[in-house]
Amino acid sequence: MSKEGVSEEEIQKLVAEIQGSPKYRGIDLPTETLLDIIALESIHHKKIKDIKQAVKKKIHNIVAPYLGDPDYEQAEIELQTAFQQGEAAIKEFCKRMLNVHASTRERLPIMEKFYEQLFSATGQPNSILDLACGLNPFVLPWMGIPVSTQYFAYDLHHPRVNLINAFFRSVNREENAFYQDILVQPPEIEADVAFFFKEAHRFDQRQRGCNRAFWLSLPVKKIAVSLPTTSLTGKHDKMEQHQRLVYDAIQDLNWSVQEIVLSSEILFILQKAV
Repeated sequence: MSKEGVSEEEIQKLVAEIQGSPKYRGIDLPTETLLDIIALESIHHKKIKDIKQAVKKKIHNIVAPYLGDPDYEQAEIELQTAFQQGEAAIKEFCKRMLNVHASTRERLPIMEKFYEQLFSATGQPNSILDLACGLNPFVLPWMGIPVSTQYFAYDLHHPRVNLINAFFRSVNREENAFYQDILVQPPEIEADVAFFFKEAHRFDQRQRGCNRAFWLSLPVKKIAVSLPTTSLTGKHDKMEQHQRLVYDAIQDLNWSVQEIVLSSEILFILQKAV
């Protein structure tokens, strides 16, 4: 994968440096993610120090530590304790997990209403892909779907995926959480609907315009895309900008779109053309 001005040795050294850094060592970032970002940044920068700086900025945005994360080792211990105490304790554990991450914390007050309106628009699915899922699978006790509904979750944060699979086991679900960079390797499992919550804008920052090809690649007929209506601080309105992002991505595709505004989040139900 050598680029002009950058040797294969320099690329491998940069990958190892980022994966082994104190900031990211515990996450186990996929090598394919780092190689993908290095390749993209090598188009714009020829010197390894400039590539390194750009890659680190992209990785910070992808991992988004500022959104919040639990102590995953401690969380697994707490999950085991909750499992021994019963359903009420598991639900309380899930609430704690959802409260840790900014994305799911903002949805906590309306989570049941959120899924009622989502499924009212999509129909009750038999299978779901939860893409770049974060901690969203912990909303399962309030999602209103039966255990028979297949639920597949994807994330590139390895300890997070391990915790989600441990949770799936505790609620009698198959361990269908996958450690995978979905932009580099889109899911191949067919499903009724895909969730893509508060991620499309960060995908666009990683690789401008990538949402269109990514959404086209998904083996689903319906995609539920949500985006925040304001900035993380709440000081800047993002509604128009994020509407434009979605409609630009599906321009000329003849897909139908239904918009649902819920609290600080706008939900786009995309129906692919038959």
